[in-house]
Amino acid sequence: SSHEHKLNFRKSKEACLSYIQDAMLQKQWKRAAEFLTCYVESLEKDYSREHIGPSEMIWRIGTEILWHHSQSSMKEFNCFMEQMKTLGVKRYLKVCLEHVFHLLCNGQIDEAYQNLSLAESWRFGEQTAIQDKEMKLIEAYRGLLDYYSWSKQKNILLEHSEDGFSDLSVEQEMHSYFRKAAVNLKEIIKIPGVWDIFVKSYVDLLEFYGDHNEARQVLNEYAYNSKFPANPNAHVYLYQFLKRQGESKKSLISALKILHDIVPSHELMIDFNTMLQKSKKRKKRRLGLEVIFAALDYAGWKENAKAWSCLARQVKQIVISEKHLDWIKQEWNSRKDWWPAFHFSRYLAKRNWQENKSLSYEKALVAGILLGKDCKYFKHISHQGCKTQLKKFRMLKKFVNRHNPVYLRISG
Repeated sequence: SSHEHKLNFRKSKEACLSYIQDAMLQKQWKRAAEFLTCYVESLEKDYSREHIGPSEMIWRIGTEILWHHSQSSMKEFNCFMEQMKTLGVKRYLKVCLEHVFHLLCNGQIDEAYQNLSLAESWRFGEQTAIQDKEMKLIEAYRGLLDYYSWSKQKNILLEHSEDGFSDLSVEQEMHSYFRKAAVNLKEIIKIPGVWDIFVKSYVDLLEFYGDHNEARQVLNEYAYNSKFPANPNAHVYLYQFLKRQGESKKSLISALKILHDIVPSHELMIDFNTMLQKSKKRKKRRLGLEVIFAALDYAGWKENAKAWSCLARQVKQIVISEKHLDWIKQEWNSRKDWWPAFHFSRYLAKRNWQENKSLSYEKALVAGILLGKDCKYFKHISHQGCKTQLKKFRMLKKFVNRHNPVYLRISG
C-alpha cells in the first residue's frame, strides 16, 4: 500500500542517515560519501515527480565529507557548492558564504572575491529582504578582502618610499581599495555583534590616514555600547589603541580594569599589575596584588615566571615594610586550602627546579612567605639552590627565615 511504502521509505531513510553519522564520527569519509550518494539517489527516485529543494542536511553533510575526503578536489567542491546554490534559494547566501570560506582556506583569494561580488548582486524577490543579514555579511567580507588588497598595496608603497621612489598608480589603487573597504566595514560594525576582525581592519584604515578621533569613537562604541555582547577583545583593542596613542596611565588602567573583571586570566594582566604596582595610590597597589593573585588561580599561569616575579616582588615589598600585611592575608585566606597542592607540592618543586630555576626562585619566595620556612616547596628549592652554591638562593633562605613571623601573622 501507499502508506506502507512511505513508512518503509522513512525507516530506510533514517537508517541511511544513521549510517552516515556513524561513518562521519569514525572519520570514514569514503564510506560516508557512499551512503550519502545512496541517500540522495533514493530521494530523487522516490519523489521524482515532486519539486524538492536540497535539504540543509545534504548541504551540511556533503560539505563536511568533501572537505575531509582524501580523494576530493577543489573542483569537485566548487561543483557541489554551485549545485547547492542553484537549488536552494532560501539558503543561497549562506551557501555562498561557506563557499567563500573554503576558497579562502585554500588561498584562492581572487575566486573568493569574485564569488562575493556575484552574491552581492543577487536578487530574488522577497528573499532579498528576508536575507538582509546574510547580505550584510557578504558585503562585510568583500570589504575585508578589499582591506587585504589595500594592505598589500600599502606595503608595496612603503617599500618604494624607503627606496626613495613614489608610485602614483600604486597609491591611487590603494586609495580605491580603502574607499571600498571602509564603506562596507563601517556598515557591519554598526550592527550589535562580535565583529573583531572587521573592527581591527577598519581601525587600521583610519589610523593609517590619521583619523584617530573616528578610530577612538569606533573602539569606544564597540567596547562600551550595552547593545553589543560582552567581548573581552573589544577592551583589548581599545587598550592597544590608547597605548599607541600615548594616552595617560589612568586611561590605560581604566581599560584594563574592565578586561580584568571579564577575564582575570588574560595575558595583559601582567601589564595591568605592573602599572598598578607603580602607582602612588594605595588603592591601586592593593588592586595590583588582587590582580596577580587572581591570574595565578588559573592553570595556564602556573609556570608563568613573569607572573610569579610580579607577585614575589610585591609580597617582598610588603613584608619588608610590614605595612599592609592584611592585604596578603585577605588574598591568602581564600586560597590557603588549595594553593599548596596546586602550586607548592614537592613534585612541582622538583620539576620547576629542573626546567626553570628562575621560576622556582620566585615561587619559593612566595611559598616561604605564605607557608613558612617548613613549606615543602621552599625547603626543596632552597636546599637545591644552596647545594649548587647559588648566592641568591642562600639570600632567599635567610630572608624567609628572618621573616618567618610574618607567616605566623598571615596564617592567623
